[in-house]
Amino acid sequence: MQIVIDSLITGATRADGAVVIIDVFRAFTTAALAISLGAKKIYLVSDIDDAIALRDTGVADYCVGEIDGKKPLGFDIGNSPFEITQFELKNKSLVLSTRAGVVGVNSVEKPDVIMGASLVNASATCEWLQQQAFKKVTIVAMGWAGRTRTDEDEICAMYMRNLLEQRKTDHKSIKNMILASSHAAKFDDADFPWYHYQDRDIALDIDSVDCPIVISSEEGILVARQAV
Repeated sequence: MQIVIDSLITGATRADGAVVIIDVFRAFTTAALAISLGAKKIYLVSDIDDAIALRDTGVADYCVGEIDGKKPLGFDIGNSPFEITQFELKNKSLVLSTRAGVVGVNSVEKPDVIMGASLVNASATCEWLQQQAFKKVTIVAMGWAGRTRTDEDEICAMYMRNLLEQRKTDHKSIKNMILASSHAAKFDDADFPWYHYQDRDIALDIDSVDCPIVISSEEGILVARQAV
């Protein structure tokens, strides 16, 4: 298996093979947790108005997402794994709209398959990829808004590469490296109340969710479900 690590929207655009889009803070932590709590599918839509239209026409039950980290006007839930736990999600359909993870998956042009990943489902994702025996895996760390590299996504990409290559990595070291970063510090900043400290704690609970996420196109819209 050939493993390539790339970054940002530019990396998503040129990615091929089995493409894994990483967004630790917070899109694919939120998505993995939502599916593990019973959500049957998640529509991945970049445009805010399109997301609201899917909910308002009854296609989805809840709008989840962010613009600049904040819950958009008219949305039900922020891009927050903590907030998602406050809702009954069993058999619900969600629509998720974010500036990094969701824009990232919608930027992929020539995949064998697309997956959404974060630290919480890294091991589950790698196990599924190994079972499928893909010849090439491209892991894309989306960073902040798909424009700026961030420690948590880059480290997650390296961790997943190590898992695919069957090399052990110390979870405590991963967590400590990320906790020292500026993007982790904002979860303690009173000026940014939309970043719940619980979001960071959930996102850094490595391999806590047994939920590989496979993303496919349905009627022109990307939809995330648990891989089987």
